[in-house]
Formats: sequence, structure tokens, C-alpha cells
Amino acid sequence: MTPPPFTVPSQAGRTAVVTGATSGLGLATARALAAAGARVVLAVRDVARGEAAAAGLTGEVEVRRLDLADLASVRAFAGAWTGRLDVLVANAGIMMVPRGRTADGFELQFGTNHLGHFALTNLLLPHVADRVVTVSSGAHRMGGLDLTDLAWERRPYSPERAYGASKLANLLFTLELQRRLTAAGSPVRATAAHPGWSATNLQGHTGNRVKHAAMALGNRVVAQSGEQGALPTLFAATADLPGGSYAGPEGAFELRGQPTLVGRSRAASDPGLAARLWTASAELTGADFPTPLSAARV
Repeated sequence: MTPPPFTVPSQAGRTAVVTGATSGLGLATARALAAAGARVVLAVRDVARGEAAAAGLTGEVEVRRLDLADLASVRAFAGAWTGRLDVLVANAGIMMVPRGRTADGFELQFGTNHLGHFALTNLLLPHVADRVVTVSSGAHRMGGLDLTDLAWERRPYSPERAYGASKLANLLFTLELQRRLTAAGSPVRATAAHPGWSATNLQGHTGNRVKHAAMALGNRVVAQSGEQGALPTLFAATADLPGGSYAGPEGAFELRGQPTLVGRSRAASDPGLAARLWTASAELTGADFPTPLSAARV
């Protein structure tokens, strides 16, 4: 018997932060959480766009500025947070863009997709009451991590491989974060999700007309909607799942379908690599797991 489609349970009385919520998967995630009763904070780089997005949502919605490619912005956002935070959804990201650098000199995709969220999570963690959801990708399977060259200074730069590496880092971060939370006796859970192939504007910034055309064709022929693509994130954020869970679409090749628990690559399951990446990330960002976790949750 086919189970009923997943629906978001009531989020009344809960507060969620969704990064990158001006469009696409982030906006769809924020819309669903707000509609279910949560207070939702849209953490966005462009506040004007965030306000325009918030105007189309129902419920209690707030917009705050956050640029994940600038650690000063990350620290300002976290430093201004007070009170309880039930769910942090680390959704924002860039995909297969030309070579670039963050404000702090990191490779742009790794710096935005992983290091920005790494710092944000650790800085906000004393406030988090329930879970941290990190959005990865099936592309993590094509990524490899060279911890001696995270900035791609010695290797030929590949937008595809750099993106895959950043998404692999997302899963390794979830793995090590859950290990640390468990060791600290914290009830907070770290989960991850990927959207399958979803038709959003994420694929439109490669700077390559051939790649752009191919992805646009895939969006029309293969992809599911942003609302459907957000379901694994919502599942990871609101369903009763064990820490360390990874959610994705149930369909063929995990491209589309209802959310379910999915597998990950061998590299993404390597606790030793996860621990070494954590150490490197803490050194690069100056942010680390708060010990002990404070009692800021109110």
C-alpha cells in the first residue's frame, strides 16, 4: 500500500531560520514552514529581494541580512540572534560557478556552501533547540576533498568538481556535527537533505552558454518543481528522524518524488575525513563547536 504524500506537521510555536530564502528551494521551504505555523526568518544577502519574497508568504515572517561569503556578515547575523531557534535550515548555495573568491579569500563555492554555514551553525548552536538541516546534493558523489588544497591553488579549477566537493563537505559536516552533539549529550539533531533535480535558478550561473542550455533543457524535461524539491528538506526539518539522517526523493536515481531516507557515498560516510575537515574548517573560519553548549534556549 502506497503511503500518503508527506505533509509538514504543525510548526506552531517554533522558530526557523532559512538561508537563501529569496527564491527557489529556500523560498519554498520558508513558505511551507510559515504556512504550518512557524515563525520564519529569511536569512538573505539581498534584503530588498527578501522583503519582496516575504510579502508573498503567510504567517509570521521576518527578513535579516546574511552573506555567507563574508564571515563578518555571518558573525553579525549570529551575534544579533537572541532567544530560542528550533530549526536552522542551511539551504543557501551556489552551483558550478566560474572561479571566484569570498570576502575572506576562500574558493567561492566551498566558502559559501560549506564554510559560511559551518561558521553560522557553530555560532548559533547555543540557541538551537531541535535540529540543524544542511542541504547537500547528489553531486556530492562526484566530489573529492583535498584538505591540503581547499582553495584550489595548486589544482586546475573545475566548477563541477568544486561544487561536488562543497556538497560532500556538507554531508561530512552533518556527520561530525552529529557526533559532537551526541558526545555532548545534546538533544539537537543534525540532518541533511538533497532536492533531486529541481527547476530553480540555481543552475543558471555557470557562465557557460552550453552548460546553461543543457541545464535549462533538464529543468524542462526532467526536473520537478521547487515546491517538490523542498520536500526532502522539510522532511529532514520536521519529521521524527534520527540524527545524521540524509533525505532525498524516492524516485529513480533520486531525481524526483516523495521524500525518504537515502544513501550517500563512501567518502561522505568517512568519520575520519569528517573530523579532519572539521578541524580545517574551524581553523579557516575561527568558529568551532561551543563547549559546553550554553543554556541560551528559552
